[in-house]
Amino acid sequence: MLRGHSMIRKGDITTAELTATEKRVLLALGEKGGKWNQRTLSEKTGINEDAVMQAAFMLAQRELCEIKEEKKVYYRLTEEGRAYAEEGLPERRALYFLIDRNGATVEELRDAFGDEVKIAINWLLKKNWARIEKRGAERYLIPTIVLEESLSGIDEEILDFVSEGATERGTLAGRIKTRILLTEDELNGFLTQLSSRNLVESYSRVEREIAITEVGKEEVLSRRDISVEDEIAQLTPELLRTGSWRGRKFKRYDVNLASKEVFPAKIHPYQRLLDRMRRIFTEMGFVEIKGEVVQSAFWNFDALFVPQDHPAREMQDTFYLAARKRIEASDEEIEKVKQMHEHGGSLNSTGWGGEWKRELGEELLLRTHTTAVTLSYLASHPEPPVKVFCIDRVYRRETIDPTHIPEFDQLEGIVMDEGVTFSNLLGCLATFYNKIGFPSIRFRPGYFPYTEPSVEVEVYMAERGWIELGGAGIFREEVTNPMGVDYPVLAWGLGIGRLAMISLGLADIRDLYQPDIDWLRNARIVR
Repeated sequence: MLRGHSMIRKGDITTAELTATEKRVLLALGEKGGKWNQRTLSEKTGINEDAVMQAAFMLAQRELCEIKEEKKVYYRLTEEGRAYAEEGLPERRALYFLIDRNGATVEELRDAFGDEVKIAINWLLKKNWARIEKRGAERYLIPTIVLEESLSGIDEEILDFVSEGATERGTLAGRIKTRILLTEDELNGFLTQLSSRNLVESYSRVEREIAITEVGKEEVLSRRDISVEDEIAQLTPELLRTGSWRGRKFKRYDVNLASKEVFPAKIHPYQRLLDRMRRIFTEMGFVEIKGEVVQSAFWNFDALFVPQDHPAREMQDTFYLAARKRIEASDEEIEKVKQMHEHGGSLNSTGWGGEWKRELGEELLLRTHTTAVTLSYLASHPEPPVKVFCIDRVYRRETIDPTHIPEFDQLEGIVMDEGVTFSNLLGCLATFYNKIGFPSIRFRPGYFPYTEPSVEVEVYMAERGWIELGGAGIFREEVTNPMGVDYPVLAWGLGIGRLAMISLGLADIRDLYQPDIDWLRNARIVR
């Protein structure tokens, strides 16, 4: 890319109008008619790189030289990445462990791999190198490939290449493609994956090539008597007092040049959207609540009438911790939840049947929704009115792609009061979306284990059509009865990430979290 357009044509200036620094740079460029980068040009002239580039840009405006810039991205290993490049990825070592034993329990893996066990199991499942089998109360990981098939993956090839030193993006792509047939998007996906695992980090560097032009050559060749003399760049009190400024040359300044662009500080666009949502619900009379990230399976699933054999509770869908904890609820609440699951309790419900196991309710996990927070709050405030909301982070084992990430924000809310109806729920949601900027909204019938009736909320955009942004409904009595709540409870859970993508004009949800300073500077401020 050529930096600088010609503002002053040849013939409009003389070399006498150039500064001393510009003359030194021009003379150096004229030697051998070569091409220089800022480092070698700095060494040649004895001028620091910043001053050399400033002079080069001024010369480029006069068409005496041209500057080509190329932004190159480099990759290098993090400290953790270097360790894995030497020892092997945790999932690779765990795979060999499973193959040697023809399967192993989670406890056996934990004993063998310690703190790395979560990483190993997570990626074993994501790469389909192993599957989970339940044998009684134990979870077994069974390898799905044999030793002969366990060749190194593309991510491991990349780690191997980058371990040799900082590698430029184009060089890395070339080396990978000589061995593996891979598209640019696929390579970007693996690099993003390694970056998210904190094994590889990227940095960019602008490389500049500075070359004298034909106009510049004529100036140098026709004026061999170019003299370089010191210039006064700033008029100081000492120069004025002594009068030593007289007869000296002053450095020229171009007052027509554009000033440096200034970027004021501002709140991150995504944070601004979160704050706006909080403000809207607060204005609607709601109170914000918070809760722990680590929840028991009891509050995350059981109290919400999610059966203990529901697919969402499996390890491949939920981040479980390697620990259990006594359920933080009264014995009466726990017993009522147990009875509700097994036979419907005192309600006209059949429950789910089978035996509800307390030990499964004691398992700890990263909450998959903030409903665990609002329900726990409801259990401790069973008398109306209750009108609260929660905006916070939740975690699910999602495959990373442009619309899914394993860690994201959710907006949850409940209203509990005597006489509230399904119409009140729809009106509350319609009001929120109107205030956030979506006048066209519709509700479609949906299903959730803990609400009935249930709806999915959709908003309309002219360029995209109808887009689903969340779910809502009225808590089933199987949820409220064990908590001692005798009034209807309106509840909703809304996805924030997708709404943020729409509001900010993004095509990839991961861009919300990328440290792209140019995007942050230029992103539109939404009130």
